[in-house]
Amino acid sequence: MTLPFRDTRLPLRERVDDLLDRLTPGERLAMLHQHAPAVPRLGLGAFRTGTEAAHGVAWLGAATVFPQTVGLAATWDPDLLRRVGGAVGREVRAKKLTDPDVSLNVWAPVVNPLRNPLWGRNEEGFSEDPHLTAELATAYAAGLRGEHPRVWQTVPTLKHFLAYDGEPWRATASVQVRERVLHELELPAFRGPVEAGVVGAAMLAYNLVDGVPAHVSPLVREHLRSWAGDPDALAVVTDAGAPGNLVRLERWAGDLATADSAAVRAGVDSFTDDGDDPGPTLRALRTALERGELEQADVDAAVRRLLTLRARTGEFDEDAPGEQRPYGDVRTDDVGCAAHVALAREAAAAGVVLLRDRGGSLPLPASGTVAVVGPLADTVLTDWYSGTPTAATGLAAALRERLGAQRVLVADGSDRVSLRHTASGRYVTAAGDGALLAGAGAAGEDARFDVTEWADGVVTLRHAATGRLVTRGEASLAATAERVGGWVVQETFRTHADGGTLALRHEGTGRWVVVDPTTGALSPEAADRDGAARFVVRTHRSGTEVAAGTAAAADRVLVVVGNDPHVGGRETQDRASLALPHAATELVRAVREVAPGCVLVLVSSYPYALGGLADEVGSLVWSSHAGQELGHGLADVLLGDAEPSGRLPQTWYRDDADLPDAVDHDDITRRAGYAWGERGVLFPLGHGLGYGSVGYRRAHADRATARAGQEVAVSVELVNDGERPVVELVQVYATAPGLAVPFPRRRLLAHRRVRVEPRSSATAVLDVAVDRLAVRDVARERTAVLPGAYHLLVGSSAEDVRAELPLVVEGEPLPPREPVRAAAFDAGEGVELVPRDGSGRTVVRAALPGWGARLEFTGCAAAGVAALRCCARGERTGEELLVQVRGASGAWLPAGRAALPAGSWADVEVPLQLPAGERADLRLVLPAGALVDELELVRGAPR
Repeated sequence: MTLPFRDTRLPLRERVDDLLDRLTPGERLAMLHQHAPAVPRLGLGAFRTGTEAAHGVAWLGAATVFPQTVGLAATWDPDLLRRVGGAVGREVRAKKLTDPDVSLNVWAPVVNPLRNPLWGRNEEGFSEDPHLTAELATAYAAGLRGEHPRVWQTVPTLKHFLAYDGEPWRATASVQVRERVLHELELPAFRGPVEAGVVGAAMLAYNLVDGVPAHVSPLVREHLRSWAGDPDALAVVTDAGAPGNLVRLERWAGDLATADSAAVRAGVDSFTDDGDDPGPTLRALRTALERGELEQADVDAAVRRLLTLRARTGEFDEDAPGEQRPYGDVRTDDVGCAAHVALAREAAAAGVVLLRDRGGSLPLPASGTVAVVGPLADTVLTDWYSGTPTAATGLAAALRERLGAQRVLVADGSDRVSLRHTASGRYVTAAGDGALLAGAGAAGEDARFDVTEWADGVVTLRHAATGRLVTRGEASLAATAERVGGWVVQETFRTHADGGTLALRHEGTGRWVVVDPTTGALSPEAADRDGAARFVVRTHRSGTEVAAGTAAAADRVLVVVGNDPHVGGRETQDRASLALPHAATELVRAVREVAPGCVLVLVSSYPYALGGLADEVGSLVWSSHAGQELGHGLADVLLGDAEPSGRLPQTWYRDDADLPDAVDHDDITRRAGYAWGERGVLFPLGHGLGYGSVGYRRAHADRATARAGQEVAVSVELVNDGERPVVELVQVYATAPGLAVPFPRRRLLAHRRVRVEPRSSATAVLDVAVDRLAVRDVARERTAVLPGAYHLLVGSSAEDVRAELPLVVEGEPLPPREPVRAAAFDAGEGVELVPRDGSGRTVVRAALPGWGARLEFTGCAAAGVAALRCCARGERTGEELLVQVRGASGAWLPAGRAALPAGSWADVEVPLQLPAGERADLRLVLPAGALVDELELVRGAPR
């Protein structure tokens, strides 16, 4: 038998280099595609990157489905996430036992911070706070990686580097990330898992960053790969189709050879393009080698990293005599085993957040009847990156298990209707094969459909007799689907009512439904509404009326609404608004009229704005789509078997007005997010209640002064005067008004979960690292803890502060600033960051037509300064660059001006008149279209 490694006792790097040396240039090049061929002469099997494992093994058949990532994050529990990751990794190994093509390189976790809750992929991320994201993602990745010191259970891949959180134009949008935003809000989420050594790969984002496509960005080498220490420790993979986007959509390169070679030089190792066909990629790379755009050394470096990734899994190892092979105890029946299902239930319960509790609605009493109403009353839904559950239990079913079937009443809130085709007078039915036909003379049982509205105007139709959803079949519409799903959803329709009739637009095709005049078959064929078939709707059952009647007949009522993860917000589609859809809102209000103390249970992939509903119901509970044990986990909390312990990993806003911008990531300037904004918050980061409450007293820090590199122990006594235990999540935030570099109004530093028994107290001790106070000093291009007066805020959320502890951080004060780069501004308006032609440098462009841009530089060295020299260019002759200085009143006063060269870069010197003093705040005012790069303060007489 041929073994890839000649001596498995050698260090990993030496073994990989030995194998690399024995590969021919052609064999090496072939490994740069996602689907790498086998090399039988060396004992190398075929290999591909990428098994989806965001919250369970996806796309490989039945597997344990855990809560969505945002739901796992709601636990704020790194130990739990490590255990979940361990279970998922084990099931990946189990899948490989029966399918050798299963890759042990898993594409998880997603660590893009959840800045904007309208992002369609909100469900895939952890938190808006980058450091909490890093902590939880590190724990999950550590579980995926496994405990063996040498052999990895799987090799996790971080997604998506960098600055990705919007779906419209995601392949062409240039996300603006100035230096401070980059270092404080974007990089930490990636850096934590890489430095912890628990990931072996990273996937790049579709978007551009400051005008440069992420797949050719210098940030990959400058930051991402530098954190790993070993240059071979982190392989970089492309997102699907992204290399071709460099040519087709972004028009960044003239052909694929130029695009792919640039990607390799930037740090890409593996191309996910053209599905399982490596031909186009390999032809492009060969062309690049022939042109001299790519060197063999570049290819070898990429292959070395990919071989290292594979070697980590033990793929090339020979079983040592008498030793158990690492993970050799994995069995096929580990998939969906009892231990994993129990863990899924634990995680589902731990992620449930009690948002509001009024009138003692919860926990549900041990006696009486419970009505569970709404489209998610007894439904478990999966998302695009979910696996197929080994079993699934909805909320109503879980409550029946505990309370008995007679005590649980259920209504899903759907309308039951028949559709009469106006042209033929016939009713729509489903044939034996499911095909929809307008062929019935009466609205019998086979001509009835249950209609559920998931987003405003977007519905699904479920054939009442068979329980199957209407979808696009091969020849016509057919009631054959078990669930909404697919990359392009085929099971949703948009309705249009006019003159007492209804037309249907099939959302998957964007075309309107017509009826074949000969066969009566329904299909989406019409390009516009004028060509659509019209239907008269007969309502046999009003879902809202049935839900209200069911609620009126029960002692306690749960209204369960939310989203279908494939509808109204998902990968490729952001949500249009935070608002709960009108149909769901009306259902809740109709139920509330007969059951004022009803509990609103939201099951969703993202936050909602609730308007007055938050105040109109008795209690308010949120869960993510928590996987196959959603029902059991929710029931455990609602019945009081488990105390509510989930906390929000992101801010919930009252409306859309104060949301961050999807393309401009400068939350600092925009005063957005929990860290910088305070307006429009419905429920803050970290919010969540228990069935009891705890008091905070005797908060104390073990030191009042500290320096970088030290820790501060914060302790607080928690008092529970109630009759139930409470699981409290103590959180420590910081703020520092008046710091030399503006500090966030809130920054999460530490958190600890503490269980406080009834009528007792407990002490929580949290170790706060002073280094977490660091900010990016853009003037000096360093991240540092600045000296000054800080406040440690102890409480139960970002806004529920119970104690304030002063902390003085000692250190050398900042010297006056010497500006060197225009892109290193402290604040700006109308700014677009773009690459300077041919240099790779990021420069500033004045982006607002007719207005231009403003750039502020604070604390500049003013003593003896006579001029500001900059490298700049304007668009038109006669334009000027203005420099202003901040006066004592805060107003901006004129300090100097100079003409801008039109159409080409040149040094511009602006004579300055500055007030006496050591420091001054300067502002550059640029006309629209102007660009500026280097800056220099000139002392003495100007040239």
